[in-house]
Amino acid sequence: MYADKPGETRALTFSQLYLQAADLGFRLASRTCPGDRVALIFPSSPEFVVAFFACLMSGLVAVPMMMPRRNSRNGASAAIITDCSPRLVLSLTALDVFPQDFRDLLENEKIGHMPIALVDNPTENLLTERGPMDPAFLQYTSGSTSTPKGVMVSHANLLDNLQMIRDRLGNHAGSSHVGWIPLYHDLGLIMNLLQPIYLGANCVLIAPSSFMHRPLNWLKAIHEHRAEVALAPNFAFDLCADRFQPHQMEGIDLSCWKIALNGAEPVRAETIERFCDIFRPYGFAPEAMRPGYGLAEATLLVSCGRRGAPTRMMSVSTAALGHGRIAPPVDSRDTARLVSCGSPVVDLSIAIVDPNNHRPVADDAIGEIWVRGPSVAGGYYQRPEESEGTFTAYLQTNGTPDDTGGWLRTGDLGFLDQEGELFVTGRIKDVMIIRGINHYPQDIEAIVGACHPAIRRDHCAAFAIRDDNGTEQIVVVQEVERTHRHSFSEAELVAAIQSAVVTEKDIALHKIVLIRPGALPKTTSGKVQRDLARRRWLAGELEPA
Repeated sequence: MYADKPGETRALTFSQLYLQAADLGFRLASRTCPGDRVALIFPSSPEFVVAFFACLMSGLVAVPMMMPRRNSRNGASAAIITDCSPRLVLSLTALDVFPQDFRDLLENEKIGHMPIALVDNPTENLLTERGPMDPAFLQYTSGSTSTPKGVMVSHANLLDNLQMIRDRLGNHAGSSHVGWIPLYHDLGLIMNLLQPIYLGANCVLIAPSSFMHRPLNWLKAIHEHRAEVALAPNFAFDLCADRFQPHQMEGIDLSCWKIALNGAEPVRAETIERFCDIFRPYGFAPEAMRPGYGLAEATLLVSCGRRGAPTRMMSVSTAALGHGRIAPPVDSRDTARLVSCGSPVVDLSIAIVDPNNHRPVADDAIGEIWVRGPSVAGGYYQRPEESEGTFTAYLQTNGTPDDTGGWLRTGDLGFLDQEGELFVTGRIKDVMIIRGINHYPQDIEAIVGACHPAIRRDHCAAFAIRDDNGTEQIVVVQEVERTHRHSFSEAELVAAIQSAVVTEKDIALHKIVLIRPGALPKTTSGKVQRDLARRRWLAGELEPA
């Protein structure tokens, strides 16, 4: 594990992990009861790994969390604590490192705190056994479209999905993983930590802040450890391309990289092509790029291409997309390029369904993505009504519910092509309807991001508001690039954005808001929080550029 300081590393062997987790689990068992929730507030560190497995071994339900932020305006950490009511909070240090309001919350809720340190000579202990359907951990959703909810992932869900990932990607004990995604995020926890442990493979962790400041160090670590597997959201591949400097890549060989899993947010064809073009001279093979689709409610991975298969892309009609259909483009101006997220992994089924009548849609239509299989979780913690509506949906066939079992409603939109591969087009809650035509915010955000060098790529939110007549209008909130913050012309940027969107989408934006770098609300995995951006804009809380 790489620390924030260059050159500092720490290591944890499998035997050390087992002994130290057993030792900590024994101590936890003396202060808890099986089934209690335990909040884990750590950086990416050996202590987090030990604490997570200590919870599993002592029959406790781990709740991975991000560090509470000082002066945070969305209160996600406090919301999670209130929702899951943990018996204990585990962390590296004393409580005084937390914000005062968070400390007050722990005190008011009578939640214990236990700072941990790895012991030099742990003693193995017999610990509590749990059943396969008992919750292993609560994975809180990112909160990109709503308040975070705790997905109850069972031991069986987790093991099933880990096996699905191994089967689909062809990973093995020699498949070293290198990643920077925070371990409280499902992609970081399951794909970059638990999957290599499941395989008996090496796992290398990089501090997320280190990646954000020096993204090419991620590629250097892949080279240094000859990693086969390294994964990230789409924006991270863009960031590597944006920060590319030839002198920083001297001597780097990426030919070892076999699985570059791209997930957790919309995958863009332009990102894939740009990343491949820039890093192909350094050994990166385009067939290593593996777009995938998944969500916490299904533990993690739902669909992905197989190892070595080329990434499939499809050109479709933009006009037809606006009407919820898939058709060939009429001409180059009518073209949208979509990226396949592969076929469903073994034992999982996908259905494309009309979200209103719950009937399967026609082959050329876009619908809600429904998922069914053993890795689908049991529901949201202490939210029975939401769980029933999300995890136990039934297809309507010939006017009656299909009795073959409940489906997970993902809230995402997409379609399956003739090869059975999934293409994701957006989220139901985010679709904007202008003059009867559907517009997806990520399409508009991509257009804006590419129209001027002073615009910060992947830091845009497009959302709809209603005017006094009840008509939907589109607002764009866009960060200005740090290097241009004190030299850009607002009128020039606004004109460039308006022109690009009118040209590509034939719609005029109602309002274009330029804000300072870092002001756009995002989740911990980099997803734009469009609804929160909308509320902050309406309240006048976004800081201007």
